Amino acid sequence: MKRRDFLAHTIPAAALLPELINGLPVRAMNRLSPMVQALMAGTTLTDHVLVIVQLSGGNDGLNMVIPVSEYSAYFNARSNIAIPENRVLPIAGVTGTGLHPAMTGLQSLFSEGRAKLIQAVGYPQPNFSHFRATDIWMSASNSTQEVYTGWAGRYLNYEYPNFPEGFPNSDMTDPLAIQIGSTTSLTFQGPSVNMGMSITNPSSFYNLVHGITDPVPDTPAGKELKFIREVNQQTQKYSTVIKNAAAAVTQQSTYPSGNSLADQLKIVAKLIKGGLKTRVYMVSFGGFDTHSVQVSNTDKTTGNHANLLQKVSDAIQAFQDDLVYMGVDNRVLGMTFSEFGRRIKSNSSVGTDHGAAAPMFLFGTKVEPGMLGQNPAIPATATVNDNIPMQYDFRSVYASILQNWFCLDKTIVDSLFPSAINSTLQNLPVVKAGSCNIVAPPPTPSDFIITNYPNPFTTSTTIKFKTAGGHTLIQIFDTTGKLIRKILEQDYPAAGTFTVQFNGEGLPSGVYYARFQNGIVQHVQPMMKVR
Repeated sequence: MKRRDFLAHTIPAAALLPELINGLPVRAMNRLSPMVQALMAGTTLTDHVLVIVQLSGGNDGLNMVIPVSEYSAYFNARSNIAIPENRVLPIAGVTGTGLHPAMTGLQSLFSEGRAKLIQAVGYPQPNFSHFRATDIWMSASNSTQEVYTGWAGRYLNYEYPNFPEGFPNSDMTDPLAIQIGSTTSLTFQGPSVNMGMSITNPSSFYNLVHGITDPVPDTPAGKELKFIREVNQQTQKYSTVIKNAAAAVTQQSTYPSGNSLADQLKIVAKLIKGGLKTRVYMVSFGGFDTHSVQVSNTDKTTGNHANLLQKVSDAIQAFQDDLVYMGVDNRVLGMTFSEFGRRIKSNSSVGTDHGAAAPMFLFGTKVEPGMLGQNPAIPATATVNDNIPMQYDFRSVYASILQNWFCLDKTIVDSLFPSAINSTLQNLPVVKAGSCNIVAPPPTPSDFIITNYPNPFTTSTTIKFKTAGGHTLIQIFDTTGKLIRKILEQDYPAAGTFTVQFNGEGLPSGVYYARFQNGIVQHVQPMMKVR
C-alpha cells in the first residue's frame, strides 16, 4: 500500500474518534487485513490467542542470533560490532548457535521448552523501505503486488464475516483484535473494515481501568471536550467488557520497570486472564534501525542494540511467567517479527544497513521448542551488498499458525493468501502436535540431500536433490536476497533422487544460493560461479 493511501484510509477514523473511553484514546481500526480476519474468526471453535510482537526498524538478526559454528566468517564480516564468541549464550538443545548475551530471559524460556527460533525468515525480492517492507509483512503479499488487507484481518473476516454489523453479540461480546500502541496496523485490516481496535498507550489504559478521566482545561473548549468524552463513553461498544476484564485481575507477577514493551504485554496478559475472547493482540517496540553506534566501543556486548534486545527478552520472559502464574499459558502463542534484517557486513559507522532475511521467535507453553533451520551461510569475503539467504518464507509461518494453532483447514488457510504463493506455503512444526493438527517433526539432515557439481562452476552446474515426493521447489537467489530464477517446481508421485541443470551464463561471478523446498523440508546450498 502506498503511504498516502494508507494514511487516507486510516486517519479519518482516528480524527472522528480521538478519545472514546474516559480519556483513553481507543480507535476502531478502519480496515483489517484478510489474514487477521482469518485469525480472529468465530466459525472455528478454539480459545487460542496469538500475540504479535513487532520489532520496528529492521532488527539485526546476526547479532541477535549468533552463528557460532560459522564464527570466523561472522567475525570477519563485522569485526567492529561482532559479539565475542565466549560471551554468546548457548541455547538449550541447539548446537552451533547462540543468543546475544543480553537475552538471558529468552535463554531461560529455551531451557524451559517455551521458545522456538526460526532461522532466516524472509521472502523473494526483498524490499528495503521500512514502510513498504512493513506493508508486505502485514499484508502477506508478494513484494511486487499491493494488497490492501492484512493477513490477520482476512482471518478474522473468515471467522466473523458480518463484522461489524450485529457486533458485539451473544456469541462474540468482545473486540476481535486489540493493538496496544498509537499506530493503527494494516495487520488487522479486513476487506471492508478494520477488525480490531487500538489502545494507544499503557497509562491511558490504566486510567480507563480505574475510571480516571484526564483533566480538561477550565475553558469553553474544555467543557466541550468533557461532553464529547461522556458521549463517546456511552456509545463505545466495548468499553464495559474491557474494563470488566481488567478489573477481574487484581494480581499479576512482576514485570521489569522502564520497559514499554513489558508495559504493553502486561495489559495483554491482564485482558486474556480477565476473560476477553479476543483472538489476536499486537504490540510494538521500536528503535531497531541501527545504522550507526549499534554497539559500545569499549564492550561490544553493550550499547543501543544490546539495550533493545534485553528489553525484548526481559519483557517476553515476564509475560510468559505471568501467563503461567495466572494459569492461562496453554492458550497463548507469541510471535516476533521485524520488517527486515540487516546486511551481513557491518558499516564504517559501527552499525548495519537494511537487509533481508532474519530470525523469528515463537514463544509459549505449546510451541515446539528448539531451532528450525540452519545457521545462515556467510561468504568468507562478504561485501556490503550481501544479505542473509532466505530459508523460510514468512507466509509459511503465518499459515502454520493459522492451521495448527487456530485450527483452520488447509484449504481455508490457502484461501487467505494471494493465490500466487499457495503452492509454496509450508506447514512448519511451530506448535506441539495435538494443539490442533498433528505436524510431522522436523526432518533430520539425512532425510534430504541437495548438492551441486561442479562447485565452483563457470557456466552451468548440476543440482542433485532428494525429494520425499509431492510438491518440490528449487529457487536460485543472489547474495542480495533477490530471486534470480525458479528452476524447478513440480509434484513428484513418489520419493526419489533427481537432478536439474542450472545455467548461469550471463550472470556475474559470485556466490548464489539454491533453495530447496519439499513439504516442511527446506535447505539452502551455496554455489560459487567463477570466470
